[in-house]
Amino acid sequence: MRYKERIVSRKLRRMVERFPVVVVSGARQVGKSTLLAHVFADRDVVVFDPVVDVGNARQDPDLFLDNHPTPVILDEIQYAPELIAAIKRRVDRSRQPGQYVLTGSQQWSVLKSASESLAGRAVFLDLEGFCLSEIAEATSPEHWLQRYLADPDRFVADPPERLPSPRPVYEQLWRGFLPEADSLEDDWIGEFYRAYLRTYIERDVRLISGVGDWQQFGRFVQLAAALTAQEINYSQLGREIGVVPQTAQRWLAMLKATFQWFEIPAYHGSTIKRISSKPKGFIGETGLVCSLQMISTPQTLSGHPLVGALFETAVVAEIRKLGGTLATPPSLYHWRSHGGSEVDLLLERDGRLHPIEVKLTSRSTRSDARGIAALRGTYPNLDIAPGLIISPTERFLRLSDTEYALPWDSR
Repeated sequence: MRYKERIVSRKLRRMVERFPVVVVSGARQVGKSTLLAHVFADRDVVVFDPVVDVGNARQDPDLFLDNHPTPVILDEIQYAPELIAAIKRRVDRSRQPGQYVLTGSQQWSVLKSASESLAGRAVFLDLEGFCLSEIAEATSPEHWLQRYLADPDRFVADPPERLPSPRPVYEQLWRGFLPEADSLEDDWIGEFYRAYLRTYIERDVRLISGVGDWQQFGRFVQLAAALTAQEINYSQLGREIGVVPQTAQRWLAMLKATFQWFEIPAYHGSTIKRISSKPKGFIGETGLVCSLQMISTPQTLSGHPLVGALFETAVVAEIRKLGGTLATPPSLYHWRSHGGSEVDLLLERDGRLHPIEVKLTSRSTRSDARGIAALRGTYPNLDIAPGLIISPTERFLRLSDTEYALPWDSR
C-alpha cells in the first residue's frame, strides 16, 4: 500500500522538536504506526503485544528502557502500562525534546495515566482516518477550514477550489476513510470491516471492560451505528436491546474510549431553558456503519434512510480532522431549539461562532439556512460569522447576505 501524506505530519514534527514525550492516539487502522515509520524512519520502534511481554517491558521497565535508548517509538503503549512511570522518571532527569513517541488505541487506563503522570512533559495528538485531501493526495499547508476560521469575510470573497476527488460521495461514504479500506477493491470492503469489528471487540474492548454478553454488546454497537448523528438518548439505547440506561452509558463510554464514537455537546449560550442540552453522538467511521447495517454497495445508499446521517457524520469528522491540525482548534457544538430549529455544527473560536449546516443535496437553496437564521434571531448580540451549508454541490454559491453553499470536497 502506497503511503499518502498525512496533514498532521507537520504538527507532529513540531511537537517532537519541542516536547520530550509525544503521544499519538487513535482508533485501530487509522495509520499511527505507518505515519511514525514515515516521519521518523531512523528511529528504533518497539511494538507491544497484549499477551507477550515484549522485552520484559512489563516486568522490568527500567531495564527495558536501558536497552532501548532514546529517541525511540513505543507502539501500542497500552499493552505495557508499567513503562509510563519509568518514562516519567527519565524525563524528569532530562527534558530534551523528542525522546519518546508513544502510540495507543484506547483512551482509558494507560493513556489516561499517561496524561496524568506526564502532565507538563507530554503533548497529545489524535490521529483519525484519512481526510478528503489525503485521499486525493492534494494536501497543502493551508486548508479551507483554517482560512474560514481566520477571516470568514475574506474566505467567502475568495472561496476555495474543489479537490480532485477520486470517488463519488456515496462510494466514499460506503468505503469509509480508513487507510486500509482506501486501497482495497470493492469486493473486500465488507470483509475488511467485519474483521475490523471482530478484532476491535476481541482485543480492545476485552482489555478495558467486563462485558458479560458479547452478542448483546455487538447488537449495541449496531444500534449505535444506526443512531449516528442524532442526539443521545441513553434510555432509548438501553430499551432497544434490553439493558438499563446506565449500561448503555457505560458501553457508549467504552466506544468513545476506543475512538469508535465521538460526541458534540449542545451549545447553550444564555438561553438554556429554550434549547436542547443533549449531545449528539457519531460513529467515527462511516464504512463501519455501512457494514453494520448490511449496506452491500454504494448504490444501495441512494434513498437509504441513513444516508443523510452518514453524510453528516463524514462532514463533522472531516472538520474534526482539519481542526486537529491547528494550533488552536475550534470548540465544536450543535444547536437545537425546542421549537425544532437546529444548526448541525457550531464552531467557536476567539469569541466568534461559525455556523455550519450539512445537507446531502447537489442544489443548496436559501431554505437550507433556516436553522442558521433562527440561531441569529435567538442570539442577536453574539458575533456570528457568515454561515456555510456544506453539501455535495458543484460550486461555491451565495445563498443570502450571510450564508453560502460550500462543496464538501473543498481544498
